[in-house]
This record gives sequence, structure tokens and C-alpha cells, in this order.
Amino acid sequence: MCSLPTVIDPATGRITMQAGFVGAVMMPTDLAQRVKSTLDFRGLAPLPIIGHPRARMWTFLVRSDIRPIGDPADVARLWKARVVVIRDGDIGLPSPAPDTLMVRTWVSPAISKFRPSGAVILECVRDCLPRSNSR
Repeated sequence: MCSLPTVIDPATGRITMQAGFVGAVMMPTDLAQRVKSTLDFRGLAPLPIIGHPRARMWTFLVRSDIRPIGDPADVARLWKARVVVIRDGDIGLPSPAPDTLMVRTWVSPAISKFRPSGAVILECVRDCLPRSNSR
């Protein structure tokens, strides 16, 4: 599926992909909408984005080029904003079958091999977050 390393569980029909070359950045919907608008304005598209309606979260599928964050204040700022970087493990994808629970849906489907830089997504997230006050 659009060059994503997907696996379909035959028992449940659940579609997942193993993070690795493709990773993800997950954040609350309100922040994600600001990030998407900023990236759309910059002309960075298409952005493959998974929505989690019940959790009010979005997941951006990205290239795994995010370096470890060394600054504890930066880590705390992202943590407080509920931003999660997924570098390894399974990432659940929306199913083409009707999902009565609305667990996952495509906000913007993966329609090509393009994956935005994870580092660029995180930079945009930081720009969209309120500035922290220094003490």
C-alpha cells in the first residue's frame, strides 16, 4: 500500500506497518491541524495523516530522520503538548472496511511514496507550540 511495509492480520483484518524507514509523529488534533496548515502553506504535500477520532489525535507518517532530542527542556515541552515520536514498533493503519468504532481514519491518505521529513514535522510542531517562559 503506497510503499508502506504493511501487514494484514487475517484473523482481525487489522492493518499495521512496522516503523523503521517510515516512522510517525502523533499529536493532539488541534495542534496537528495548525501543523498541517503551516506545512500546506509551505507547499509540503501530500502529507499522509491518520486520524484517531475518539482519542482526538492525528499521526503524521514521516521519514525516520529524527535525531534524538538532547535538550531536556525540549523533551518536556513536547511531552507536555502530548507529542509522541514513533521510531519503532507497530503503527496501526486505517482499514478500508467500515469501522463502526471510528478507531482510525485517513485525514489525508498515503497516495504516493512521499513521506515528509520527521525532523521538519517536529520543527513545525515546535514553531506551533507556545513559547515557554524562562525562569
